Amino acid sequence: MKIHTNQIPVGGLHVEGEEERDIFDFKDELVSAVSPVRYSLDVGLSEGGLFATGTLAVDLKLECVRCLNCFPYTVEVPDFAVQIELGTSETVDLTEEIREDILLALPPHPHCDWNGANPCAGMLENTRHESETTAQPEEKNPWATLDQLAKPKD
Repeated sequence: MKIHTNQIPVGGLHVEGEEERDIFDFKDELVSAVSPVRYSLDVGLSEGGLFATGTLAVDLKLECVRCLNCFPYTVEVPDFAVQIELGTSETVDLTEEIREDILLALPPHPHCDWNGANPCAGMLENTRHESETTAQPEEKNPWATLDQLAKPKD
């Protein structure tokens, strides 16, 4: 997303729109963008620099780390802020900063039950396996006899 510094008035500029989803260049099949990046930014100039603050959002498709099913996930960056020093160019490209903030907002271990709306099939399988293992009879405590000797007699 390029900003032309000559088009920014003294009071600043508000820009809204969408940026193509190919800015991410995901090499991993576990993550893919399904919508353009939406932005709403306030841009201004101050002491030889350009600042931009606002919100970013993009719809993604992630793979659950438990069940390996894909699920939709919206990444929102409500407090995007960047300060860039101005060079000799009339344009400033914010694409790399936008990309970085969205990637940092991705969950490190995505789960398809992140919002509680859909139970994860992998989690259901884990709880079923745990209940099967706990349903087995308990083993005898080899120390039970010694524990009885240590108790005071009345």
